[in-house]
Amino acid sequence: MKKVLVILLLAALGYFLAETFMDIPLGENRIGDINAKQPTVAGYYLSNTKEKSKVANVITAIVVNYRGLDTLGEVTVLFLATTGIASILYRRKEEEDEVERLSLPSSTIIRTGARVLFPAITLLGVYVFIHGHLTPGGGFQGGTIVATGFLLMLISYKGFNTNHNIMTWVESIAGLSFVFLGLWGLITGNTFLENIPQLGELNKLISGGLIPIIYIAVGFKVAVELTGILDILLKIKPKK
Repeated sequence: MKKVLVILLLAALGYFLAETFMDIPLGENRIGDINAKQPTVAGYYLSNTKEKSKVANVITAIVVNYRGLDTLGEVTVLFLATTGIASILYRRKEEEDEVERLSLPSSTIIRTGARVLFPAITLLGVYVFIHGHLTPGGGFQGGTIVATGFLLMLISYKGFNTNHNIMTWVESIAGLSFVFLGLWGLITGNTFLENIPQLGELNKLISGGLIPIIYIAVGFKVAVELTGILDILLKIKPKK
């Protein structure tokens, strides 16, 4: 009976989704004329972002500036997820005297390759979130790349440990920087995360006002939190 109800529910949901998508005109220009007096939302972003925000990457301006409060919420969700995992697994570690890493012993080739690739992966991640206002990418993507480098080291070297005190400080400073920059915009401007586009020159590394600074903070925060999650998940098996 439960399976029948689930199938009926999925069928109803699929029907309403299909009906909704069928009403969307495919292949038509939905952006509108960006030079019109009353352009669409997308048209407004495309025609005004470079001039008003001094940011070459329109998507970055939307994510960090126009809907920056929503981005702050996303970062908060990641922080809560990290806190939840840590609170559960740290309690489990306290109940066990000793723990070891879950990864299997790695070969010399893997360890050597990890040692060579780790700096390159970290540098790539930092590049991605520092240049997020100029090229595709940003804080979330760059932070994830950096965490991938740490994951490679964690599974390659059982003796590789992260300093949770330093990670806590970095995460705290990055998160507070995001909030303080938002409040600074509220104090100096009219809205939370109000940008200061006068800082820098378009298409230069120093451009976009507060936007690249916020993305750098997001990059460090995401990198530290994901690395912390990976480190915790790989250290919950008791020694035999």
